[in-house]
Amino acid sequence: MWFIGKDIALFYVGIAGLFNEVFAKASVICTLILILALFIKAHFHFKFREAVPTRFHRQRREVAFAPGDGKPPIIVPWESVAAWVTQAQGMTQYGVQRQYGLGIGFIEPETGQQHFLELSQPGMPLALGLWEAVRAYMEYEVNTREEIQDPHGLHRPGDPPYEGVHTFHNARRRLHRRYREGEVGLFKVTMWYLWHILDLWTIPFHLAEWEISVVIQKAGQKTLPASLDQWSQPLPEEQWAKPSAELMRLSKEVKQRHAQQPNRPITAIFAEVYGEETTMSA
Repeated sequence: MWFIGKDIALFYVGIAGLFNEVFAKASVICTLILILALFIKAHFHFKFREAVPTRFHRQRREVAFAPGDGKPPIIVPWESVAAWVTQAQGMTQYGVQRQYGLGIGFIEPETGQQHFLELSQPGMPLALGLWEAVRAYMEYEVNTREEIQDPHGLHRPGDPPYEGVHTFHNARRRLHRRYREGEVGLFKVTMWYLWHILDLWTIPFHLAEWEISVVIQKAGQKTLPASLDQWSQPLPEEQWAKPSAELMRLSKEVKQRHAQQPNRPITAIFAEVYGEETTMSA
């Protein structure tokens, strides 16, 4: 209205009228959205407090699954656990929708009942990477979190194993370094600071740390059964379980083929070796 009418008074009158017209409706809608968001948050919060996570004990070479509903945890050997990646695709009015997930499960030896859990993942590489991180941890190929840190410098050695205020400061240091080295310009630096000012600076990171320390960690301690807590304790080194000869032989074969073809996907090498083993067994 200001550009068309060339009248600043008309501009203010229009803005005031628009504000008076939509303020009441916007207040009601925002209040309803806030109530819905708080309800969803509370639902998942109390659901999380009752959940018992799946635990991996590499010294015992065992995995503990919690069926839920008050049932005792089921502990199975690591080498009996199967893993798979799922991909679903469908068409909607908005286009093609794809979903990915990582599945982990086993067959209970006593009853023959199948137990499994599926974790939703944003993409196929992330699903494969999550399983590879678990496998490498159980096989002593990865001993510390620092060995698999992200390459963007958002997590440094010695930082807590979660996102927090340290993530913000690491990102800012990385931005300054890239600016000094000429990778980014002044515009990107300005937009980064503007975005985080609008995002209340470090407040979201403080809230994330509070939720992890007060809610998640304490909830996990409360929900862990006494038997599972005792099972999770470390063992003396002389009592550590050893991998089977078959697994060691197959792992050696995978490493040899990966050394010969380093650019080939490790998942393809695993599938090839396992396929040959299945064919020979049949």
